[in-house]
Amino acid sequence: MDEGLNATYITLGGHVEVHKYRFLYFMVMFIVYILIICSNSTIVYLIVIQRNLHEPMYIFIAALLINSVLFSTAIYPKFLIDFLSEKQIISYSACLLQYFLFYTLGGAEFLLLSAMAYDRYVSICKPLQYPTIMRKTTVCIFLALAWFVPACQMMALTIMSFNEKLCRFTLKAIFCSNSIYKLQCSTSRALTILGLVVLLDVSFFPMLFILSTYAQIFRITYRSCRKVRKKAAETCLPHLLVLINFSLLCTYNVIIARLESEIPKLANLIMTLQLVLYHPLVNPIIYGLKMKEISKHLKQLLCHRKMN
Repeated sequence: MDEGLNATYITLGGHVEVHKYRFLYFMVMFIVYILIICSNSTIVYLIVIQRNLHEPMYIFIAALLINSVLFSTAIYPKFLIDFLSEKQIISYSACLLQYFLFYTLGGAEFLLLSAMAYDRYVSICKPLQYPTIMRKTTVCIFLALAWFVPACQMMALTIMSFNEKLCRFTLKAIFCSNSIYKLQCSTSRALTILGLVVLLDVSFFPMLFILSTYAQIFRITYRSCRKVRKKAAETCLPHLLVLINFSLLCTYNVIIARLESEIPKLANLIMTLQLVLYHPLVNPIIYGLKMKEISKHLKQLLCHRKMN
């Protein structure tokens, strides 16, 4: 689309030979999207129907997997449309919506992991107080805040970005993330400061909280008996794996935005795809295999289906 005729549309210029491989791209991404929905939904389904999984730890896991599905849904449908379209374009307002969802759900991921870390801390370090601390009301408040806090902060950033003047209309990406700032003629100081505050609030501080919480857990379990150490390893290891995985991918996202113009287009595409392919698929695998109770019910479900 001619940039001069319609400045409200953005060209997504990060695709590589999409016209040549459009059907291959479409089929691969469609299959991945279906796998993400099915794998995450299966674990959530097990948590919902099994009464012994109606505990805070499993409720937080279900919320995390639902968040992964929402995160993927903010990205994949647009991918599929673009692969079958002649031109890979998006309106600036829709681009900002995708940007808002991408970082709101990304921030929610860190806050949900923080809630899970606190739950494990109370369970292992204060077992007698666990029923009074981790009540149903407490869990509901944690879940509400996990989505509400990043949504409010990202709403402010999105509104401020909407009011910025654009000088460029081609995004060197396949979806809208923090690279949209490169479209603006100049980034205001207020937008930069608010962006830093949001980054600290929804990622850096939660990560510090999680790491300090697990440090406390490991310090206490180190002095405890073997049974306590085994329980801590079984319940904490999957959460740590998810945290490490997600933190590395978020760092990856920042690096991509910084080096976008300095790396080959194909390499940029492959690196970007890992952000939306790897994490939503790995989460249900980690929890399905590493969480003993979920793994047990998952095996029963699969065996039941084979028998039928």
